[in-house]
Amino acid sequence: MIILEINNRIVEDTLTVKFKNALAGHKPESIDITVADFDGVLFHISNVNGDKTKVRISISLKFYKQLQEHGADELLKRVYGPYLSQPENGYNVSVLIDLDNIPSDWEDVVKKVGLLKRNCFASVFEKYFDFQENGEEGHKRAVINYRNEETMYVEAKADRVTVVFSTIFKDEDDVVIGKVFMQEFKEGRRASHTAPQVLFSHKEPPLELHNTDACVGDNIGYITFVLFPRHTCREKRDNTINLIHMFRDYLHYHIKCSKAYIHSRMRAKTSDFLKVLNRARPEPKNTEKKTITGRTFIRKD
Repeated sequence: MIILEINNRIVEDTLTVKFKNALAGHKPESIDITVADFDGVLFHISNVNGDKTKVRISISLKFYKQLQEHGADELLKRVYGPYLSQPENGYNVSVLIDLDNIPSDWEDVVKKVGLLKRNCFASVFEKYFDFQENGEEGHKRAVINYRNEETMYVEAKADRVTVVFSTIFKDEDDVVIGKVFMQEFKEGRRASHTAPQVLFSHKEPPLELHNTDACVGDNIGYITFVLFPRHTCREKRDNTINLIHMFRDYLHYHIKCSKAYIHSRMRAKTSDFLKVLNRARPEPKNTEKKTITGRTFIRKD
């Protein structure tokens, strides 16, 4: 299965071109690009006050205020440091790049900026991973409304961190394919004992969310990940965050790919059936006859 990229490739490619042109001594050009990402996230790459040497990358997340409650601002300061600037109007976070002062590690800077969305998400996971590592219990569950009518819940226990995604299946077919997909995750744990436990519930929320305002419905599914210390330790947590924060998009991407593949196979099979039917079509009987003199007549039975 395809693993979706955690970075924004358009942002990275755009900044790479800017840096390379500046290093080559080319005259800087103006830029104004808006890039859409998963979960309703928007990037805006532009110049500051018309200065072509100042490139500002801004990100807008509808749920950023909820991430701020879990230390998003502090994490971004730690990662981006002096590159952070006053957020652009209508956006939550902005990073400023000066093409007149290119750092020696500019390639690392490009990668960091491409991971801006991931790093915003990371704050809530790091916070609850730390709770688990320190054996702290009783902290309020994190609730992140990362999409319209879809929510992520994170809760820490002394021996585990539980992450629950609620998602909406727009078509009845998506529910069926989603169940098959989640069954593969359960089977995968048998092959690898180090994999996290994955649970799927349809229509009803899992036990962890009983007595909450979690949605109930025929088109609603809940995916639960039980992460143990081997997944949340300092050496592994970055990879865990990379994978889990993209899971909802990963799930729906593969559901759409599965439907597209099924449709293509159906069209190919239908085309084969039509060829068979065309070959089996009986030819019309020719009842027109000619006499020895060349006259034609039609025999009527």
